[in-house]
Amino acid sequence: MTRPAGPAELAPPVPPAAGTGPLVQYALLAGPLLSMLDSSIVNVAVEPIARELHASLTVVQWTVSGYLLALGAGLAGTEFLARRFGTLPVYRVSVIAFTIASALCALAPGAGVLIGARILQGLVAAPLVPLAMSMLLGRMKGAGEVGGGARAISPAAGILLFLGPALGPTVGGALIGAAGWRGIFLINVPLGALAAVAVRYVPAAMAPGRRPGARFDLPGLILLAAGLTALLLGASQGASAGWTAPATWVPLASGAALTACYAGWAARRDQPALDLSLARQRIPALSMALCALASVVTWAAVFLLPVFVQSVQGRSALVAGLALAPQGLLTGLSTALAPRWLTGLTVRVTVLAGFAVLAVATLGLLLIAAATPLWLIAAILAGRSVAIGLVITPLLQALVQPLRPDQLGDANTLFNTWQRIAGSFGIGLVAALYATRARTLGPVAALHTAGLVLVAIAVAGALGALALPAVRNTAVAR
Repeated sequence: MTRPAGPAELAPPVPPAAGTGPLVQYALLAGPLLSMLDSSIVNVAVEPIARELHASLTVVQWTVSGYLLALGAGLAGTEFLARRFGTLPVYRVSVIAFTIASALCALAPGAGVLIGARILQGLVAAPLVPLAMSMLLGRMKGAGEVGGGARAISPAAGILLFLGPALGPTVGGALIGAAGWRGIFLINVPLGALAAVAVRYVPAAMAPGRRPGARFDLPGLILLAAGLTALLLGASQGASAGWTAPATWVPLASGAALTACYAGWAARRDQPALDLSLARQRIPALSMALCALASVVTWAAVFLLPVFVQSVQGRSALVAGLALAPQGLLTGLSTALAPRWLTGLTVRVTVLAGFAVLAVATLGLLLIAAATPLWLIAAILAGRSVAIGLVITPLLQALVQPLRPDQLGDANTLFNTWQRIAGSFGIGLVAALYATRARTLGPVAALHTAGLVLVAIAVAGALGALALPAVRNTAVAR
């Protein structure tokens, strides 16, 4: 049974060679990479910023929290902006605005100006990842086809997109050592300017266009932005203030209530700020949940091990960061290449195998002690990273397969929003468990306990993968 194609489905197919040029690849990767780097890179700069600007650590910490909260608010409006003005124009403006905001951060004369510039930077950074995903992955379906095959991510895309979160602290430490804390913002200016020029070479056919008649859902946008901001604030406070502290549970409860109010509001609107009906479909909802579990297992270890290596083994931040480089590289390569190698297997089998490998490899955390050599720690991380390619790309295929092409923009934004919230909660809880156990049993036992929890999460992901569809992985060469 067929149904009439919507306007987005009547777009001309992307030619096989479209989007393969290095400038196009750079244009669509630089924005997400810079925004993800800036989510974590400032963590290592809080102390030198406070010292130079004569501000307290509590005040300067808002350069981190303000960016995160603005990011949540910006995500709420991303899909409306894409519908109203078109994906490519909004992405271009976001890249330019992010570059300008980075320059303002670098030139800030005081803490107040820096915090304001960071809030602006987070707000304009919010659309970069979901809109780039819409162009890199969103054209997974052929014109007028529902359930089309997934395009494989290029190796460069996989490497850069997954290196960002892993190498943020390392890059930040190196830049601070070479040029001071302002260097972590100045580096964005030439890279962002080049990306702004490169966006001009992105084929219009790669990006969903504007939708005439798109309406602005102001009440829904306010509810969603406030809810996401409160949830992210509570999650960010959990690891530092404690999960039972009022500073944590008050914004969490408020955010949950506001988000629930938005869900009720959106269900009665034909053009809500963000379409949540996708989350009520079984396979997309399961795919997003499994992606969140994989992210927690992966990035919680990436968060904990540099802390362990520095505080327990006495190594520098740069050396600790170098241990993360092989796993970031292998994660990107496996994400890019696994779909091409595993086209004969089903999504269910591939994701199940990926979580099984992740669970077994995560047991390697139990081998780490105070005297463990750095090369073994790097090898354990690298072994875990191979599993990510077996999980993420097939799950993205399962996420988009039942959707119409005009639903992909909402799906990308919802996916990124969910990933940030679930990741913040999961990693924050694991970090809090590590801190609590370290105070009573010591850091080695605490790391082993956290490792066992991550293994349990990976096993839960493997069990959840049994409910995925038994459809074959597909990869379309770029």
